[in-house]
Amino acid sequence: LDVTVLDELPPGRTPIKTEWARGPLEETAAWDRVRAEVAAGHQAYVVCPLIEESEKIQARSAVEEYERLGAEVLPGLRLGLLHGQMPAKEREAGMAAFRAGELDVLVATTVIEVGVDVPNATVMVILSADRFGVAQLHQLRGRVGRGADRSYCYLLGEANTPDSAQRLEAIERTTDGFELAEVDLEIRGEGTILGTRQKGRTDLKLASLRRDKDLVARAREVAFAVVDEDATLSTRPDLAAEIRALVDDEEAEFLFKS
Repeated sequence: LDVTVLDELPPGRTPIKTEWARGPLEETAAWDRVRAEVAAGHQAYVVCPLIEESEKIQARSAVEEYERLGAEVLPGLRLGLLHGQMPAKEREAGMAAFRAGELDVLVATTVIEVGVDVPNATVMVILSADRFGVAQLHQLRGRVGRGADRSYCYLLGEANTPDSAQRLEAIERTTDGFELAEVDLEIRGEGTILGTRQKGRTDLKLASLRRDKDLVARAREVAFAVVDEDATLSTRPDLAAEIRALVDDEEAEFLFKS
């Protein structure tokens, strides 16, 4: 397939500065940024993975953070709360108030992930960021940086696994959706190449679809040329024997259909 790459921001947009706040001092800096942006006339999002506190999941929740931030961290600022269990009219009213500039900070779950466009919002703080996937983090971050003013995104949370650290490092490093998609593919796994499973452990031993994509594309070209010339591989008995040893009937059928 031909691929068209849009590698520029839409007109009127500015790059987003992203930081992974790894400790208490860096978290304090994130809240300082929120206060500074609000003082400058802008607005902020605070995103949580949970609606309410859970005994089973160690992650911050929107309801508790809304209360904590209003009382301890951001007193004096106008805070709003938005999550999926609220009645639709309440959600719409809260979003309308934020758009109108009647709220300084919107504490929300991922209900704001898509379809929210408030150019005056210039900072986002994502709590328990390690609980989100690459695609979600990238989508959430896209709620800021929608105007001409410099925007910021802070990722708060400790990475308890190598995969979560890799996700947060990637989001901090780049805003390139293509690169992030490749990172996500590497973390989640591409599944079987010779089968229908679309994620998880790959059946490749040495090659990587991400790292060796140019080599894989070239191998595909050569394979098609070989099959076009000799579909039964009658002139290449060694290659035919190798394929029979590596590919079972189900995998062969999958390859034929693809």
